[in-house]
Amino acid sequence: MKHHFKRVPGAISCRTALATALCALACSQPGLAQVALPITLQVDVENFVVYTYDVTDFSKFATDQSKTTSSLGLQQGGLRTFTPIIGIADIVAVNGTLAKGTWLTRGIVLNLQSSALPGQAIADIIRTNMTEQVFEILQADGTPIGTIMASEVGFGAPPPGAPLTSLGNNKAIAGGTGAFLGARGQVGFSQSAGIRIASVSEDPASRRLNGGGTSRHLIQMFPMSRPEIVSTTAGPAIFHADFSPVTAAKPAKTGEVLIVRATGLGPTRPGVDFGQLFPSDALQQVNSPLPVLVNGQQAGVANAIGWPGLVDTYRVDFRVPDGTLAGMAAIQLSAAWITGAPVSIPVQ
Repeated sequence: MKHHFKRVPGAISCRTALATALCALACSQPGLAQVALPITLQVDVENFVVYTYDVTDFSKFATDQSKTTSSLGLQQGGLRTFTPIIGIADIVAVNGTLAKGTWLTRGIVLNLQSSALPGQAIADIIRTNMTEQVFEILQADGTPIGTIMASEVGFGAPPPGAPLTSLGNNKAIAGGTGAFLGARGQVGFSQSAGIRIASVSEDPASRRLNGGGTSRHLIQMFPMSRPEIVSTTAGPAIFHADFSPVTAAKPAKTGEVLIVRATGLGPTRPGVDFGQLFPSDALQQVNSPLPVLVNGQQAGVANAIGWPGLVDTYRVDFRVPDGTLAGMAAIQLSAAWITGAPVSIPVQ
């Protein structure tokens, strides 16, 4: 049975409506027309050791207390093609700030070459290995911050658009957890020295005693959210201790403790489920390192908590540094090295 529908005068078809909506979405999406700049993390690692599967007897894995060199010979300047590898290193700093954590890599050596010699893999690209990599980053006191996962066809030339200081690697960030939940981007490296290649028979409990190499990784990351100071009709949501707003009529003063209402500061301790209100009966401390900059100078942070009764909204109390010049001062928040846009407030 056929159904007949009358077109309502002045109405548009579903196809036209869909096309109009998609056009509006494309024109309004910042990801398509106004891409936000990525965040760059410079991650330094030490005691970098690559363990190679040169032993087939499982009973000998991780048993030798001494420093053991891989029995696999080097071929054309690298490990033999098809060698499985495991790399372990200690994260010691992020963007020059002391940190802890572990960097792990797992993969297989391929020795891809456009002019392959015997034992190498013929290909149109020049790459050494194919790996998965994990950066699990902690604060200097051991507090977990989050993890960044990446995969790559490694070494060789850096990809187009990589940081100009990148020497190689072609890693894509597959995602993250904690403060880096939903992250995307790419990873390269700018320094690498003294990486040690060991046998899987070496006991990895002695890795730090036996020593290893160093490496500096460059993470270009597009986070799912960024720290932002809430904007109101009166200006940035920055208040005096009595919760009156900082305005030209009532400016901030050097040495004064101000209150900021912000979003995008990430997980809290002990934590709430995603999208839930921060409770009023138990304060939720911001989990990530949270510096506040005033005109580029670090301010003392007295308090950083989830704002009770609100979702993804936080209270940060900071002290205006002594010596801040009178006039308009730039205030900028950063959480887990992810920086937000600065706002300006009057300082007397």
